Amino acid sequence: MNETDAPADQAQTQSPATPATPQAVETTATTQTPEELPAADNKSAMQSDPLMIVILFAASVYLFKLWLDDFKANKRGQPNPKAFPGATACSGLCVAVAVIGALILLAVETGGELALGVAGEQSDITWLALLSISAAAFFEELIFRGYLVVTKKGTAALVGSILLFSFLFAALHPFVWDLDMPEGVAGWQIWQGTLTFDFGVKGWFSTALVFLNSLWFYTVRFYGLNKTRSLIPCMAAHLASNLGVFVIKLAQGHVVGLY
Repeated sequence: MNETDAPADQAQTQSPATPATPQAVETTATTQTPEELPAADNKSAMQSDPLMIVILFAASVYLFKLWLDDFKANKRGQPNPKAFPGATACSGLCVAVAVIGALILLAVETGGELALGVAGEQSDITWLALLSISAAAFFEELIFRGYLVVTKKGTAALVGSILLFSFLFAALHPFVWDLDMPEGVAGWQIWQGTLTFDFGVKGWFSTALVFLNSLWFYTVRFYGLNKTRSLIPCMAAHLASNLGVFVIKLAQGHVVGLY
């Protein structure tokens, strides 16, 4: 019998469909695309630890009080021979120029991140970070622009020290590195952390901008408008930059929770 003479019911015979197993059904129901998965926590444990933030803020308030005492003594005409560096007055114009320059650098940084497509790689912070960024504006300026600079040794020594310590200042900011803390370990227990590195575009770009900011903070302490070598313009510029970063993070949705 030819194939064309085969019964019609034989030609229409099909193998029964394999029923879906419960496991297959469950897998289909729970599969999520990357866009649907919850976002990972992007906070640095070392920088967002509430205890570390409060301790840093308290220490900075105490040091600022001592610095302010020296500032007031200098204004009374009774300067402390062992006064903190830069505890002197300066003109409003000097402060204004410093702040404007810092905000211009912040605008360059923000625009650069958008142009490079790395704006979404911002780290998350909390509202409590307002304490740490305010403290940093004083503490970091006192250490770097106050102490870590070579003066009275000539222009070459001054410029060389500014470049060297600006590099150190940038390197200490965790953009190309971070300290990953184990689950449940407080951020201040840094000896239990693991040092990690990320040499992506965002890390290098942010580090470069911190370097430029440091150069600007040094500049406004030693440029012609600041005849008394006051730290006030440095602190004001640093605070303006830090608060500007906070506002940008807030607008971009990177301020997450109280603490």
